[in-house]
Amino acid sequence: YSERMELGDWVPLGEPMLLWVNTAMLVLASVAFQWTRNAAVDGIRGRVIPGMFLSGALTIAFVAGQLAAWKMLTDAGQGVTGSPANGFFYLMTGAHALHILGGLYVWARALVRLLTGREPAAVRQSIELCTVYWHFLLVVWLVMFGLLLST
Repeated sequence: YSERMELGDWVPLGEPMLLWVNTAMLVLASVAFQWTRNAAVDGIRGRVIPGMFLSGALTIAFVAGQLAAWKMLTDAGQGVTGSPANGFFYLMTGAHALHILGGLYVWARALVRLLTGREPAAVRQSIELCTVYWHFLLVVWLVMFGLLLST
C-alpha cells in the first residue's frame, strides 16, 4: 500500500464523513460485546440476550453504513476502478466487512442457542470468543481507517 502510494497516478480518495459514524458503531458494538461478555461470565441472563441483540444491531449498522459509504463513493464517480487509491480502499474495507460478516455468523449461532433456552454458561465461551474477535476487528479497523485517512 505504502509503496503503491508513491507512484504518480495515486490520487487520494475523499473518505465520506459516514465512515466516522460507522467507526462509532463498531466502537459501540465492541463495548456492547464486552458488557454482554461480563454478564455471561456473571450468569446474568437478563443482560446477556439484550446485549447480544445490541452488539449485533450495532455491527449490522456498521456493515450497512459501509455499504452506504461505498454507494456514496460510487455515486460520486469514485468507483473501485477509478484509481489505485480507490481500489485499495474497496479491497481493504471489503475484506474487513467479510470478516465482520463471519463474526456475525458465530454471533447468530450463539444468539440462537440462547433464544432456544441455553443458559449463558453454556454459551459463555462463544460469547467470550466473539468479544475478543470484535475487539480485534475494532483495532484492525482503527488502524486501517487511520491509514486511509492519512493518504
